[in-house]
Amino acid sequence: MQEIEENRQGMVLRIERSSIHDGDGFRTVVFLKGCPLRCQWCSTPESQSFGVETTQDKVYGTLMTVDDVMKEVRKDSLFYFLSTGGVTLSGGEVLAQPEFALALLKQCKKEAFNTAIETCFFGPWEHIQVMLPYINTVYADLKLVDKEKHRKYCGVDNELIMNNLLATDRAEGRFRLIIRTPIIPGVNDDDEELRRIGEFCAGLKRLDHIQLLPYHRLGTETYKKLGRPYLLEGVQSPTAEHMEHCREIVRQYVKRTI
Repeated sequence: MQEIEENRQGMVLRIERSSIHDGDGFRTVVFLKGCPLRCQWCSTPESQSFGVETTQDKVYGTLMTVDDVMKEVRKDSLFYFLSTGGVTLSGGEVLAQPEFALALLKQCKKEAFNTAIETCFFGPWEHIQVMLPYINTVYADLKLVDKEKHRKYCGVDNELIMNNLLATDRAEGRFRLIIRTPIIPGVNDDDEELRRIGEFCAGLKRLDHIQLLPYHRLGTETYKKLGRPYLLEGVQSPTAEHMEHCREIVRQYVKRTI
């Protein structure tokens, strides 16, 4: 069985070492390829397709085994323990490759590495439930509460996402739950939507805190390389003042909003 898990394959976009933005301490981030959402502001369009993609100067996607990934992860293991860091699985979407992601998480925990996932939570609850015992921190996106807006701007309904957030809140375990909301001007930065996000999160007993992340235009060049249109052309990053206004609204419901 161990040999089978080590040889399990998955499609990896890239592996980043010494990240400080994807969890506590220094972390190795394993970006998996493939995502069921099509968020119009996605900064990594190369992560959406499940297959290998090629442009004039790059190849996006490598088929790797669990053992292949762990060999890379172990290179930074000393830094994990010195900085309280660890390994973060990101995407694309972690739940789009559930068996591969679970095998990686199990191996990381076996080697006493702190683990985190970054997820949009669009996937069967059964896939999430079996992963939770092997996760220290769940970073879950909550982009919009409004269903129609979510379908318009993300390509899918958000009912499954909301239900998974509620189920995770009720689940047993010692993991932290952190909500991340990207602030997209003209999409989810109006007071009404921010209040709905705050109200929903206020009901999550397990919630550690909410992170409001300013929209940025990183990745727009990749759209051009891939021959895809960027649908939010002309949208600018929110000002620091507007971001603080957004935080003030959400803080009316969740004090720990950063």
